[in-house]
Amino acid sequence: MFYVHSTLEKCCYSILNAAKASYWFHLFSTVLQVIKVYSEDNTSRAVEVPSDITARDICQLFILKNHCIDDHSWTLFEQIPHLSIERTIEDHESVMEVQSGWEMDSHCCLYFRKNYAKYEFFKKPLDFFPEHMVSISSETNGIMNHSQLIQTFLSSSSCPEIHGFLHAKEHGRKSWKKFYFVLRRSGLYFSNKGTSKEPRHLQFIAEFSDSDVYTLLSAKKVYGAPTDYGFSVKASKLNSARDLKLLCADDEQTRTCWVTAMRLFKYGMQLYQNFVQPHQKQKSSPMRSISENSLVAMDFSGHKSRVIENPSEALSVAVEEGLSWRRKSCHRLSSHGSPSTSQSSMISLSSLAIHVAQPWFHSKLSRDEAQKLITQQGLIDGVFLVRDSQSNPRTFVLSLCHTQKIKHFQIVPVEENGELFYSLDDGHTRFTDLLQLVEFYQLNRGVLPCKLKHHCARITL
Repeated sequence: MFYVHSTLEKCCYSILNAAKASYWFHLFSTVLQVIKVYSEDNTSRAVEVPSDITARDICQLFILKNHCIDDHSWTLFEQIPHLSIERTIEDHESVMEVQSGWEMDSHCCLYFRKNYAKYEFFKKPLDFFPEHMVSISSETNGIMNHSQLIQTFLSSSSCPEIHGFLHAKEHGRKSWKKFYFVLRRSGLYFSNKGTSKEPRHLQFIAEFSDSDVYTLLSAKKVYGAPTDYGFSVKASKLNSARDLKLLCADDEQTRTCWVTAMRLFKYGMQLYQNFVQPHQKQKSSPMRSISENSLVAMDFSGHKSRVIENPSEALSVAVEEGLSWRRKSCHRLSSHGSPSTSQSSMISLSSLAIHVAQPWFHSKLSRDEAQKLITQQGLIDGVFLVRDSQSNPRTFVLSLCHTQKIKHFQIVPVEENGELFYSLDDGHTRFTDLLQLVEFYQLNRGVLPCKLKHHCARITL
């Protein structure tokens, strides 16, 4: 049994070469500037680019240079360290315009990494907009139907509204106070009288034509916020802490709702175009990006190959193949037909180390670091990584996001008749190595709250 990609690989080289040729032609026909981009491991790379280059162009450039799989999740981030804030640079935005707002000594930087949640609200709006926080204009006196929610945000004639309590940092003070906030197309307001939405009780805070919404990287530590779910509104040309409108939610879902709505109010239909554009190109191009459904289990044991559609059969075949591979390895390693103790150890070590080269495995990563990495790459269902356990050197941990919360599952080694297996359910379901375990839970939920969909990967630029 093999896992094969359902892509038309014969066309890849010609299309990649055409993309590179187009990029270099554009590069030499316009004014060039040098930009520096960082990855999550803090390696960086300086490249010459046209002055009109967009964030999506930068991502495509680094996807080509680093031979990454283009799954439409690669994103450019703006990080402002002295304010401890960062934001997603939208795909259509001019990178040079973003940099023009930086002060010379501010040490602002660009980061290239995955963001699986960038356009997820177009697919699952219910996960991003809780019903109790969303309503339509007061004239209709109704609650927005979530099936029509995105269309309402994108339409300039409709008036969706986000409302709820947030903590706000009082200007010139260290204290935070809780207010009832209302977000409309005209801007962000807070009520100075409970939950009243009467115009005389609403006080204007910010509008978004010349402002952007950022998340706070260290809300409690840097700004003394009551929770870690902080965000802010910052005018494009202002870069001091006193110019920030600092806000803080009680949980991640609430923060995500406010931040996503602010992005939609600012960019509207442009965000939807950013979302559908790569998919439209994918349909018209013979080369397709590799998705979670592009790997299929194949059986080549008979005269004709066949796709194994039954997950249980795929698992049993994989287990048998793994055992067969080990038996063959033992035979090759021993000229007498039986491996020595040292040779058996080598076989065991090789099977143990198969996961090390996988992009989803992060060796010496702490629990807090794992949570930070998953949060950075998008709090949507199925984002995961596998790491060494810090409390037990012999075990591993699967860190998985579900309902915008990160959960950790211990992968326990199980020995039977001299064979070593790994299990997430106390030995009921066993796997010969971590690679087999991950591939199984990508197809089956099993004991997990959801399937493994998107792995957290770090690249070196």
